[in-house]
Amino acid sequence: MKRVAFKMKIHEGTAAEYKRRHDEIWPELNELLCASGISDYTIFLDEESLELFAVQKLSAEHTTAELSQNPLVKKWCEYMSDIVLMDSSGDPICTPLQEMYHLD
Repeated sequence: MKRVAFKMKIHEGTAAEYKRRHDEIWPELNELLCASGISDYTIFLDEESLELFAVQKLSAEHTTAELSQNPLVKKWCEYMSDIVLMDSSGDPICTPLQEMYHLD
């Protein structure tokens, strides 16, 4: 199992809406994430900087490289585009983070 972390950013004044949308995440999107080998996926918000910090575990057989091209993921990104900073292709701007320490 591999752990990965990344950060994204939301627009000012959208934290409550971001939380609401994730509280009501589409079941088929959760199923796709799990089927792609993602587990133990958590997103935290730094309210001061509006940065989201995400950490997830990936199985050895994960297929997350193709996720960004999946029509369901594209639809979710479009749905989130009014509250998450996106790049010119409509994908969230994600900055990978380097693991510096871990305690099991």
